[in-house]
Amino acid sequence: MRAVVVTEPGGLDALQVTTVPMPEPQPGWVRIKVKAFGVNESEVTTRKGESDPEVTYPRIPGIEGVGVVDQADEDSGLRPGQQVATMMGGMGRSFDGSYAQYVTVPAGQVIPFETGLPWEVAGALPEMFQTAYGSLATGLGLQAGQTLLIRGGTSTVGLSAATIAKDLGATVLSTTRSPERARELRAAGVDHPLLDHGTIADQVRELMPDGVDAVLELVGCSVLADTLRTVRHHGTVCFTGALAGQWTIPDFTPFMIPNGVRLTSYAGEATDLPAQVFQQQLHAIAAGRLKAPVAKVHHGLEQVRAAQADVEAGTTPGKHVVLLDD
Repeated sequence: MRAVVVTEPGGLDALQVTTVPMPEPQPGWVRIKVKAFGVNESEVTTRKGESDPEVTYPRIPGIEGVGVVDQADEDSGLRPGQQVATMMGGMGRSFDGSYAQYVTVPAGQVIPFETGLPWEVAGALPEMFQTAYGSLATGLGLQAGQTLLIRGGTSTVGLSAATIAKDLGATVLSTTRSPERARELRAAGVDHPLLDHGTIADQVRELMPDGVDAVLELVGCSVLADTLRTVRHHGTVCFTGALAGQWTIPDFTPFMIPNGVRLTSYAGEATDLPAQVFQQQLHAIAAGRLKAPVAKVHHGLEQVRAAQADVEAGTTPGKHVVLLDD
């Protein structure tokens, strides 16, 4: 089969399209014929050699993908030809991932679904929606009628979280550092786009004097203290991402957390996105209630370099997807 292989870390030219042996599924694993996959920041990190020691080389990157079952154990509950999604769990890191015509993964991280949506739309969703949904449901327990602040709103997870929260019935505030991107937030359903100059607590309190019910923190530790000041008494901040690159706080003290404010985190896996929830999201997209923020569709493995270059540039909002046209 054909695949993109990183033999050793490097620049975009480290992504080499080559022919490799067809992977054989071990017991309890499933072989999937890949139809499309999203391109993510973590795969750029893998290509550069900046991942943790879990990642070894040579490696086929790709932490998510959609396609059809090619081979599975009879007791897996999966059948050949069935539409499925898969993500994370070491995929593209400790074992070969989705930048290929076929991928093998543990059956436990396979999510079956049925949809008439194009493969490029389905391919944009797994990691993005899993992170957004898990943060809102597990991390924040967001309820209809509550107020949600998304810090880092023009990221793929931020845009996805906005659409999910609006479909739930929440009021959504969301941040961007660029005035030109406020319209993208409104297009995702955001009620109150906010311009983030590094501090936003005063802006939020002008709109919500008592503070918001919940915050999805995607920018990271560099702004966390300010984010905590936006939350009402007994409200919750869920730390999910660090777009600014800072994952730790020097000399952290719990007393930086305001009285009565809750701080939690979310870092989930495929099992945190139940098949019925993913199916509901697909139905909602087909019905027009949710939006899939697709930035660009790249055709064929030869376009992976271009897709990663676009992800690094960060100039186009939404998910970059590679579609395999057989």
